[in-house]
Amino acid sequence: MAKDSSFDIVSEVDLQEVDNAYQQTLKELVQRYDLKDSGASIEFSKADKTFTLHAPSDFIGKQVIDVLNTKLVRRQIDLKSVKWGKAEIASGSTVRIKGELVMGIEMELARKINKDIRDQKFKVKVQIEGDKLRVSAAVRDELQAVIAFVKGKDYEIPLQFINYR
Repeated sequence: MAKDSSFDIVSEVDLQEVDNAYQQTLKELVQRYDLKDSGASIEFSKADKTFTLHAPSDFIGKQVIDVLNTKLVRRQIDLKSVKWGKAEIASGSTVRIKGELVMGIEMELARKINKDIRDQKFKVKVQIEGDKLRVSAAVRDELQAVIAFVKGKDYEIPLQFINYR
């Protein structure tokens, strides 16, 4: 029997590229005339994979998020990979906005992707392995069809296809 071909569906973000975009955003906050003396600041925690933004108003907070998004896009980071929370009122009439990097596929979403693939009647086997899905089949054309199908759907998080063998 021939060995099955397979690939993994994952949701990963290059933390170094995110950190580089964050550093560029810090530089722009100091240099840009409309943000220079606004009192806005942003912090990035690699360990927690979160952004914390402090701004004097919601409008300025949105501007800082826009600057960060521009830097992320230039570094090929999908904007779906950062989930921004609601603006919270902080001390001194400032606003705090938290953003979280999406890493890995949650179990509920993995089950939904698995069900969607099975509903299409592809001749593949899908296994949920932690925060990724492994798709295997005897015919590589089936794997290509699954990749095209999953790319066509919107699952609210960025998906990558790796370890294609």
